[in-house]
Amino acid sequence: MKPSIYIQPMNRIAPLILSIIMLPGHSKAQDYTLESPGKVNRVEVFIGENITYQVIHNNKTVLYPSAISMTINGQTYGTSPKVRKALDRSVNETLKPVLKVKRAGIQDHYNELEIQFSGRYSITFRAYDDGVAYRISTNMKGEITVQQEQIEYNFGEDHVASFPVADGFFTHYERNYTTQNLSALGNNEMSCLPLLVHLSNGSKVAISESDVYDYPGFYLKKGTAKHSLSGVLPSYPKTYEQPDDRDVRPVEREDFLAKTNGKRKFPWRLMVISDEDKELVENELVYKLASPLKLEDTSWIQPGKVAWDWYNANNITGVDFESGINTDTYKYYIDFASAHGIEYIILDEGWYDIKTNDLVHPVPTIDMEELARYAENKKVGLILWVTWKALEDMLDPALAQFEKWGVKGIKVDFMQRDDQWMVNYYEKVARRAAEHKLLVDYHGSYKPDGLRRAYPNVVTREGVKGLEQHKWDGQMANPEYDLEMPFIRMLAGPVDYTPGAMRNAQKKNYFASFERPMSLGTRCHQLAMYVVYESPLQMLADSPSSYWKEPECMEFLSAVPTVWDDTKVLDAKFGDYLLVARQSGKEWYIGALTDWSGRDLEVDLSFLGDGEYSIDIYRDGKNAERHAEDFKRVKKKVTNQDKLKIQLASGGGWAARIY
Repeated sequence: MKPSIYIQPMNRIAPLILSIIMLPGHSKAQDYTLESPGKVNRVEVFIGENITYQVIHNNKTVLYPSAISMTINGQTYGTSPKVRKALDRSVNETLKPVLKVKRAGIQDHYNELEIQFSGRYSITFRAYDDGVAYRISTNMKGEITVQQEQIEYNFGEDHVASFPVADGFFTHYERNYTTQNLSALGNNEMSCLPLLVHLSNGSKVAISESDVYDYPGFYLKKGTAKHSLSGVLPSYPKTYEQPDDRDVRPVEREDFLAKTNGKRKFPWRLMVISDEDKELVENELVYKLASPLKLEDTSWIQPGKVAWDWYNANNITGVDFESGINTDTYKYYIDFASAHGIEYIILDEGWYDIKTNDLVHPVPTIDMEELARYAENKKVGLILWVTWKALEDMLDPALAQFEKWGVKGIKVDFMQRDDQWMVNYYEKVARRAAEHKLLVDYHGSYKPDGLRRAYPNVVTREGVKGLEQHKWDGQMANPEYDLEMPFIRMLAGPVDYTPGAMRNAQKKNYFASFERPMSLGTRCHQLAMYVVYESPLQMLADSPSSYWKEPECMEFLSAVPTVWDDTKVLDAKFGDYLLVARQSGKEWYIGALTDWSGRDLEVDLSFLGDGEYSIDIYRDGKNAERHAEDFKRVKKKVTNQDKLKIQLASGGGWAARIY
């Protein structure tokens, strides 16, 4: 039996398990054990010739010993490590996010172990009941050069996993999920994050990262050990090519990942561990691990819905002017938004000349001063689309002009990288935009990594195969993807899927149309997305002319919030269906989505308080299997004793407002 020596904990707030174990015959080996507050998860750290850790969930091994190291200035830290001291602490506090993506208060309850090593570096582990994480920190003088980081996930079994496979480091993260065994991942393939592993015992593990600053994001490829995954990171760009007005691609890369301050904390490498699929949708680990708020004044940061022009190609009808990228068209959008309580409209591609990338002089058909005046009088905010390179080339004059115009936000597009330079660009834009009181929506982006906690003006981002895919052949978002994405991509943070199509089709009668696109799945599938999908800045993708013709749908879309006081996932199965209830003040909203399989679900209303409520239901019509736009609206009274039986068509949905 291994003898245990318990050290005196330092900086201790609450008791937790921390032990050093001296292994017979290995006098230099030390083991540390860290348990989560509810003893659900356990991290075991082994210090021998190298540093490894393993993870046990409910007394079953989830992750087998996996190595941690970092090569800095040509020296590998993590090889022949020498422990200086170990510190532990326990934290239990409630975080109050500026934008309530899931709920008004987030419980941040964890136990933490920091192991400090000779060589001026340390590794910190955290154990939550819903996941675990670790990060490397350094306390070195001056600038350091990081050549490599060793990130391993050894599963010890050929589990099935859902991979958003990338074909290189130049990627916008808009990938389908390939569900296959770990061993089936190609030697030349790698996966974007988050990645979801389906354990053979029924539990699931999602891998991602948080608090990424001044350092590249990581991807996963097949590891050298059997049934393992290894991290791979993009090196710093050396030379670029720009084949068009928007794509800036690294051609050559340096032989290092990052040059950075020697006194710093590196990103968290995290694992969300769930026994039930619904726990993945409810999880907020990425947010909890992120840096705290860095802005002093956040009163101007307002969530809301956005009337979007690009998806519907500015197709409006019944007007006495030619629609397009012009002042009259955007006044029409403003009138629509004002009449329905929509907080913003967006001017997407075309409002400035993409050949000159002049962001302070709109195209001649746009009178921005007049639009800004008109929007202000109607109490509607303007958001402007820009390519990242155009913004970078004239950042100061552009942001100053946007503020002068009274613009409320920017949509920054086509970054498609997360090397160190680009990660720094994201933070720079977030910080500088906040100085001008501008919201930020990142498109052509990598996955969320917690930046929104420090800079809550970063309200949403893409990195998703969203509704715009319906504008062209071969890249269609569909109900199968719609029921995978919330369990994987949305786990990392808000998702700008851009729902709201009023032209809907089943597979047999769908066709791509760039200027008059239609969605796959039913009308109620689109309505339910406003409850199921999380985004404090939520688009209305279709034409205002189409919405004017759908007053019943607009009653729901005008009312549905974009931030929430509470979230309850009532039922869920990855890839098949999702049933979510969200609270806003005294009202509740419920959304249900299904894949291509029609199905029956039960909505248990026991989460409601006492008394009688009114419920306004939008459900798939009897003919939605043939004509996807068919829906029926039903109003009735309910109590917390009711259990509603609901039916969803193929590619269907169900949405309700309770008040």
